[in-house]
Amino acid sequence: MNKVLSIIFFLFVACNPLKKLGHVNSLTAQNLLGNVKYQGICYGGYRTQTRDIEPKVAEIKEDLKILKAIKIKFIRTYNVHHKEVSNLLQAITELKREDASFEMYVMLGAWIDCKNAWTDKTHIRNEDSDRNPTEIKEAVRLANQYPDIVKVISVGNEAMVKWAWAYYVDPCVILKWVKYLQDLKKQHLLPNNLWITSSDNFASWGGGGNEYHVDDLNNLIRSVDYISMHTYPMHDTHYNPEFWGIKESEQKLTEKEKIDSSMKRAVEYSMVQYQNVVRYMNSIGVNKPVHIGETGWATQSNEQYGNEGSKATDEYKSAKYYELMRDWTNKNSITCFYFEAFDENWKNNSNPLGSENHFGLINMESQAKYILWDAVNKGVFKGLFRNGKPIVKTYNGMEEKLWLDVKTPTNTLKN
Repeated sequence: MNKVLSIIFFLFVACNPLKKLGHVNSLTAQNLLGNVKYQGICYGGYRTQTRDIEPKVAEIKEDLKILKAIKIKFIRTYNVHHKEVSNLLQAITELKREDASFEMYVMLGAWIDCKNAWTDKTHIRNEDSDRNPTEIKEAVRLANQYPDIVKVISVGNEAMVKWAWAYYVDPCVILKWVKYLQDLKKQHLLPNNLWITSSDNFASWGGGGNEYHVDDLNNLIRSVDYISMHTYPMHDTHYNPEFWGIKESEQKLTEKEKIDSSMKRAVEYSMVQYQNVVRYMNSIGVNKPVHIGETGWATQSNEQYGNEGSKATDEYKSAKYYELMRDWTNKNSITCFYFEAFDENWKNNSNPLGSENHFGLINMESQAKYILWDAVNKGVFKGLFRNGKPIVKTYNGMEEKLWLDVKTPTNTLKN
């Protein structure tokens, strides 16, 4: 009898295509989110100054191998109306077939705009753009086509925050689509264990001003499977620099010690924003997971965050922020989709030195920034290439040269 059962089990494993890909297909969003073994990062594979040139499957496979080397297994995307995302899902599928140990999961973004977004016409904040239904339809199709990879659908990216004046929507629009996707799950038209959320600024989730505390937001919080919030203290080194500077009691510290203290306060600032979101969620009688859908620290800027402004952007501060954020989120079982894997110069192609072009861990020249220098030393990128170039260190690995670009904040903070 045992022999018969063994034969049946062998045939089941051999014939079941999901089993051939290993144990990874049994993992769900609930298993992945908050699991320190599955580190998250935001991903865009564009390699030129325009989005008209889509990254090819082969190029994305290069990127995925690099991410695997630094133990990233969960990536976040932003929209589905470009071919990049379908190429990404194909690339992951091919790598899983080539290597049974390869794991990569996706938080799939569906971009949402208000009616007349990005135009001179009056923006109608409580109505969809013409594109929104198509975006949702394609996200559903991809989630159903790749259920072993797509574990989350995120409806909108910073779509509810009021400073996103070019496209933001009222929460009722996001709520409508979240409910629609949840209904598809109930009808078995989407995988049962697929989680639905929206990825937005901490204030949009109730962690900021009272202007966001509306019934539609409360209903949205009740409808999502978890909250995906954004926090960017780097931007607030300019807009709200209450934490950014050197305390009177720190004036005798070394420059490095001063900067380390400033970066510690920056992370504590993010912690407060996270706690404010949790507090608001609890205040309406809800208790759900809260994870970080986006945070990051640019390494370069000729704008208000650079040396002529708040002196926030350089590779040392960026590395310190990454390190401290990972430490905090890992210790508290919070998934952090760090922004972002690679620099993307299309984001501000009119200003190559603009901060939006420089959030990546690896730059456009296939150079690993300071946070990854140890990984280069350990040889984790051996045999890996991007754009035909091996992954090497920025500044030729000369730390004294890097420190020439690191400036100490000049604000004086009271003790």
